[in-house]
Amino acid sequence: MTSSSAPFDPSARETGSAPLIRPDDAENRRLVSLVHPPTWRNPEPKGRYHLVVVGAGTAGLVSAAGAAGLGARVALVERHLMGGDCLNVGCVPSKGLIAPARAWHAARHAARDFHGPDTSGDGDFASVMARMRRLRADIASVDSAARFQSLGVDVFFGDAVFTGPDTIHVDGVPLRFRRGVIATGARAAAPAIAGLSAVPYLTNETLFELTERPRHLLVVGGGPIGCEMAQAFARLGSRVTLINRGPRLLPRDDADAATLVHRSLSADGVQLLLGVDIQHAGRDGGEISLDLAPRASARDVAGAPVAPHAAETRSVTGSHLLIAVGRAPNTEGLGLDAAGVAYTAAGVTVDDRFRTSNSRIYACGDVASPLQFTHLADFQARAVIQNALFYGRKKGSDLVVPWTTYTSPEVAQVGHTEASAREAGLDVQTFHVSLGEVDRAILDGETDGFARVHVQNGTDRIVGATIVAEHAGDLLAEVTLCMSNRIGLAAIGATMHPYPTQGDALRRCADLWRKTKLTPTVKSVFAAWFRWTG
Repeated sequence: MTSSSAPFDPSARETGSAPLIRPDDAENRRLVSLVHPPTWRNPEPKGRYHLVVVGAGTAGLVSAAGAAGLGARVALVERHLMGGDCLNVGCVPSKGLIAPARAWHAARHAARDFHGPDTSGDGDFASVMARMRRLRADIASVDSAARFQSLGVDVFFGDAVFTGPDTIHVDGVPLRFRRGVIATGARAAAPAIAGLSAVPYLTNETLFELTERPRHLLVVGGGPIGCEMAQAFARLGSRVTLINRGPRLLPRDDADAATLVHRSLSADGVQLLLGVDIQHAGRDGGEISLDLAPRASARDVAGAPVAPHAAETRSVTGSHLLIAVGRAPNTEGLGLDAAGVAYTAAGVTVDDRFRTSNSRIYACGDVASPLQFTHLADFQARAVIQNALFYGRKKGSDLVVPWTTYTSPEVAQVGHTEASAREAGLDVQTFHVSLGEVDRAILDGETDGFARVHVQNGTDRIVGATIVAEHAGDLLAEVTLCMSNRIGLAAIGATMHPYPTQGDALRRCADLWRKTKLTPTVKSVFAAWFRWTG
């Protein structure tokens, strides 16, 4: 493996020998100059702050900017890079990789699908990664220390430790606060696999440091990160094998949606080994080796035994290993006990208004949420501002949370799937439209997908929806708007949609619902009307 693939300690400091982010090139130095300037000097504390925020990821940045914009005295503390995971090692770089992967894929298939020019040869992986780093640095100014300073926020870089219920120390300097916010996020978690600690492996925190294309990437984990990166690297020319303990991909999502993603990854050349346990990780010469065994209790979504490829013990080897199996909250070293803040292995414990066991301190974002999405952290932070500073009563349970897995096709979900609605005891009607019935999808050559909307039986109240399409995340906003504002499915059907668009699939779902209102009784009334007026 290349030196850029070595595990990286995110708490490392700019000491001259360990850059805050790798590779140590011009674009990453530009990034660091914005989100952890090497020459930054922490300000003198300004008495008692209305709000002290620990962590400058999405939740922390929104909390600090929102409170300062309302006139509060705010301090923001970050030990590593402002922007958190989303900017530095998550949403931004991953989408910067997915976009060229899609373009490479489209170029290879232009002749077959659209009678376009034949494309041959290989792409420039190093330049793809350089483009990602350049764009990330371009975006970083929004999260920069200088910008937040200009907003009136006192920005401190250093290790934050609570020393009491209303006091925190940053590298020994005390900050007093009226209210505090813990927004320290989460980090990549490693599974308990024998031998893993002796094997160099990648996580989302180090994957984007690569400058050379992996020859054979082993991906452990069939969730969103594992699926997205497996497909992207396969399309960028790596051989990819994805290993997952469960019998299917994307276990939180609609089973039919997961099946379409399975089919798409397979078509892109990703080898899928599902329903297997990793018994040992080791080295086989210059390769990384994983010993696999079938899970005796593994069943597919229909209850059948797992696929035949998992029927016997085997080993797989690759040049690189990506671990993508979950995240762990960043609670260590914060002095939470001294502050009277309760926490568990799942993160900081909060009530429905994001208040911790210390009534002065709130927590939001990945460190305190079972769902870990940038957009959710944003909205949680907005609620915290109201609840902490203005005695608001905003509840986390009132938030309608959409999410998207950015594979091709994308899988976008909000609210319940049909299976989760059934488990929750909800009586629902489901309306399904295949993209093969939508003119724009047919013309685009993107018919592998669907829109599926669930409503409470006997009403048009939407309780959940799944969209599978190339840009499903963009299409889902219409449904999320309806659910957030208690607008029924009938309103989507009554809204004029431009033709031709793939969003027409949602209007067609509404049409299917409207047809259920045409009961035999209603039909007989209409028949009588037409006889009378005929």
